[in-house]
Formats: sequence, structure tokens, C-alpha cells
Amino acid sequence: MEVDYATQYELGRAGERAAVSWYEEEGYRTLGVRERMKSGEIDAVVEDPDGTIVFVEVKSRAGDAFGAAEAVTEKKLATMRRCAGQWLEKYEVATMHPVRFDVVECVFHGGDYILRRFPGVEDGAC
Repeated sequence: MEVDYATQYELGRAGERAAVSWYEEEGYRTLGVRERMKSGEIDAVVEDPDGTIVFVEVKSRAGDAFGAAEAVTEKKLATMRRCAGQWLEKYEVATMHPVRFDVVECVFHGGDYILRRFPGVEDGAC
């Protein structure tokens, strides 16, 4: 995928598209992208083939360095949780669905990119 990332905004959008495509290739169903909630924005919401609703935070960087995922702090996780609750309420999703929070790191280098997924990031959060 050729990527033009003249601005941080464009880089972020390209990373979100790449992450959503990756989930779809693995059999996930996209439920929402760039969902605006009262507490903030959810980059993507996908449904795992097992029925789990996955809230995805995408961190994009240009260059060789990884480390984008470390930018997701406990404060950001708390915001993700609030946004997820608002999303579930807005779309009246049954509470019987398990929920998971993933972070996807997208590092662009030239016209190529590398994706790394960190599933279930809230499991290790304090």
C-alpha cells in the first residue's frame, strides 16, 4: 500500500485503514471507524468471529522506531473504557457480548508499513 503521510492526521488515517483491513482479513467484522463519543473518539470497533466486541486504538508512526503502543497510558485506557461504554449504550449492544481492548501499532517506512497488535491491553492495566 503506497502511503502519503504529509501530516500527522493523514498518517493516523492511513494507520487506521491498515489496521481495520488487517482485522477484516482475519475474519473480523467492522462495526465502526472513527466513532465520536462524548468522552472521545474510538479509532475502530470490530467484532471478533467469536462474538467479542473489540475496541481498537491505533497508534501510527513514520520511520524505523517502534514504541507507539507505549503511548497508550492508563489515562488513555480509562478514556477507551468510557467511550466503549457510551458506544455500547448508543448501539444498544447486548451486555452478553464479551469486550476487549486492543492497541495496534502501525509503523510506516517509505511506501510500506508494519503492523503489530497488542490484544487485551486492559488485562495488564492497573
